[in-house]
Amino acid sequence: MKKVLVLCTGNSCRSVMAESLINQLGQGKYEAVSAGSFPTGYVHPESIETLKRNGIDVGEPRSKSWDEYAGEAFDLVITVCDQAASESCPVFLGEYQTLHWSTPDPAKAEGTDEDIRRAFDDALQMLKRRIENELL
Repeated sequence: MKKVLVLCTGNSCRSVMAESLINQLGQGKYEAVSAGSFPTGYVHPESIETLKRNGIDVGEPRSKSWDEYAGEAFDLVITVCDQAASESCPVFLGEYQTLHWSTPDPAKAEGTDEDIRRAFDDALQMLKRRIENELL
């Protein structure tokens, strides 16, 4: 089974959704965790609702620092935001492949509740397509 680390800045939306998607869609092939360079300390409630609405097992996500995984070996490190992609990451052991999946931050969406829900759904679908096309 390949170990995957999904990184973004806050670890509250995109990386959490990607982690859950990879674990469910790639069950038996991939084991994913997520973290952030500057974690918010909470998982955005709409991230959880979006996953549930789309039939994805949420598990028990929490916003955490990428420092928790420093020194661990991964097969694949995926960044889902442009800011995290350009930051200095901690050292991870072994040789690993890196991917960058630029995904708009749905937490920055403004407007009606429906506009915000759509932004989260769009981010989830974008991540799902990348997983299906590039990992599965």
